Amino acid sequence: MKPSHFFALVGAAAALTACNSKQENAASNAPVNLTPVAPPAGGDWTQTVSLTPEGGFVMGNPNAKVKLIEYGSLTCPHCREFDETGVEPLVNTYVKSGQVSWEFRNYVRDAFDLAATLIARCNGPKSFFPLSRAMYKDQPNWVAKIQAVPQAQLEGLQNLPSDQVPPTAAGFAGLPQWAAARGVPEAKSAQCLRDTAQVNKLVEMNANATQQYPDFPGTPTFIINGKMFNPNTGSPLWDQLKVALNGGLG
Repeated sequence: MKPSHFFALVGAAAALTACNSKQENAASNAPVNLTPVAPPAGGDWTQTVSLTPEGGFVMGNPNAKVKLIEYGSLTCPHCREFDETGVEPLVNTYVKSGQVSWEFRNYVRDAFDLAATLIARCNGPKSFFPLSRAMYKDQPNWVAKIQAVPQAQLEGLQNLPSDQVPPTAAGFAGLPQWAAARGVPEAKSAQCLRDTAQVNKLVEMNANATQQYPDFPGTPTFIINGKMFNPNTGSPLWDQLKVALNGGLG
């Protein structure tokens, strides 16, 4: 799918869309004994991060017993909530042990999500997770800047050439300056925001997610060892995901 088709699909000037809040299927919270796997010399498994063939970034032991994939959107408040409540124990207890790997695959929902994603991916594996987590932490601030933009300017995004949409959307959110304060110079983020090959890869990732998982509910969505995880409504997401990870670890 070409970038111009992508922008038509996501509705570049639309209000930020709702992300997944569906939750089903509870499980028992049995304790699990995490026997650490020896990490690479001079570090730990949380420092092992690489780009996957599918386009995501994976942290942890590539041979981990449990492989967790998260499809997430940087504009999604439910994804932000998981980042606040679940990522620290996921990383510090499960990924660091070498028993679980965590792959994050961007699922882009609109032009502003696209702009944020291009910046988060701009410096590659070494900074993807820190930048993404910082984006979640500051999400209310940069989303508020977007919401303060006059509607006519937001709607004008739809009439721009496709290569101008991400940098314009990023400008509305103040993301180039935000990124510059966190190690991504504005000249570099400007280059990344016009990276057509990276945009096409993100389009492909969206298409692959919905093709591989026909019941894909939105973001965040988690895949554990190839199987979609369906949490229950009304229960804390991390509490339920932890149970599922423990079950996979046996």
